[in-house]
Amino acid sequence: MASRTLGRVTKALLAPALALGATIGLASAPASAAVWNSCGQWASTSLNGYTLYNNIWGSGAGAQCIWANSGTNWGVNANHPNTGGIKSYPNQTKAINKSITSLGSLSSSYNVSVPSSGAYNTSYDIWDTDHDYEIMLWVNKTGAVGPIGTSQGSVSLGGHSWNVFKGTNGANEVFSFIRTSNSSSGTVNILPILKWIKDTKRWMGNETIGDVQFGFEITSSSGGLDFRTNSMSVSSS
Repeated sequence: MASRTLGRVTKALLAPALALGATIGLASAPASAAVWNSCGQWASTSLNGYTLYNNIWGSGAGAQCIWANSGTNWGVNANHPNTGGIKSYPNQTKAINKSITSLGSLSSSYNVSVPSSGAYNTSYDIWDTDHDYEIMLWVNKTGAVGPIGTSQGSVSLGGHSWNVFKGTNGANEVFSFIRTSNSSSGTVNILPILKWIKDTKRWMGNETIGDVQFGFEITSSSGGLDFRTNSMSVSSS
């Protein structure tokens, strides 16, 4: 759901919840000597051409700490209560800043380790520069989580089969592609998905793609669960 990332974009306008402020420092960063770690609600850093965000934005969130060995090898330990509503979207972000028609290619490879319990999805979150449109690509999901909007059927694009949903969060249109089976590693050819939305469905025009984000949209992780991006890269031309 888009609020998690818009929360990051407009974080200066949002006051952190008092309960969150009281618990934010309680989670533990990994014992290994990461090059960067933080338990800060809006903590971020830039490494190897990517920006990493802890991005704890949802109400009722617990503690969460992020660590990184590089811009493409990172993770979080999150201890969010077993309640409804998204608590966080820790992610890595790659800036693209090209229109769909000017892109010759846009693809990404991922390899993650995720818990077998909790409620979350592992997803790409792709934004146009005006934040009018949000394209989500869920590569796996666990627990009571679901996309915004109504079903638009199924499609095979970018090397994967997806169930497609279309809706709005009140601020922007949201197009969600939910992989028909869970995957912990693979390559997604993103550009054909964008062209399908633009040319086949005509749900948006020739938007300029701003950010490609990848991370974990966490609803609950009671007791403290580890989410790891073993590797992830975005390439474009």
